[in-house]
Amino acid sequence: MKARVRTWVHALAAGLLGPVLSVGVTVSACTKPVYLTFDTGHMGVADLVADVLKRQQVQVTFFLARERTLNGGNSLDEQWAPWWRARVAEGHAFASHTWDHWVLRPESEGPWRFKATQGPQRGQLFTADAQAYCEQLRQPVQRLREMTGHTMAAAFRAPAGRTSEALVSAARSCGFEHVGWSPAGFLGDELDSGRFPNEQLLKKALRDIRPGDVLVAHLGIWDRKDPWAPAVLEPLIEGLKAKGHCFRTLRDHPVHGAAFARQAPAPGGMR
Repeated sequence: MKARVRTWVHALAAGLLGPVLSVGVTVSACTKPVYLTFDTGHMGVADLVADVLKRQQVQVTFFLARERTLNGGNSLDEQWAPWWRARVAEGHAFASHTWDHWVLRPESEGPWRFKATQGPQRGQLFTADAQAYCEQLRQPVQRLREMTGHTMAAAFRAPAGRTSEALVSAARSCGFEHVGWSPAGFLGDELDSGRFPNEQLLKKALRDIRPGDVLVAHLGIWDRKDPWAPAVLEPLIEGLKAKGHCFRTLRDHPVHGAAFARQAPAPGGMR
């Protein structure tokens, strides 16, 4: 028995075994990876998403912001701490989505104009500099650490994907690399369900997604009447698997993996 254990450990160290999920299942070599990511949302579908991911043995990357939830709390409050602890235990990856979901106004160039879509400034337009934006990036890092003991990666996704060269540079100066998504990876869960029904979104995704794509969805969208998850999520995963795709976190991405190999900087001070 001891010899078998030593052989397994040596093989793992030598890279002869595939990545191992937290549930103890060995995954075969991945030649057609896709990278499924979730931004926080109203969390109304969060448990359903977690169930699908666990059943399908898929690990994803979560981008965290303090977003308003259906019961009047927020996605990073104490009610959701056990949920995040469970996702850490399952081996998912984590990065920042700004604390108050600051959306960059398209016409602004430092000092930047933002609209906060969450938090006490929700709905307001305001100006902020690099130091303020970096603090927005760091606060989810601190909160995840408080809830789970886990430190997220040195990466972020700008809300709505809106960035500028100067904003990305400012974020890099305080230790964060930006991660967007692939054109085909926009899964459409925030679109009007009347104009873009789930069946249409599923067909488009299965038709267009290619190996290497970064996919984006949300843990609940306020404006979509017919929720995308879990209606599309599990058929999408099963359909992509049937086409030979495999799912990886951004830790394994050929470009973004470097940022996910580093821990996000602690709150307080530019580096």
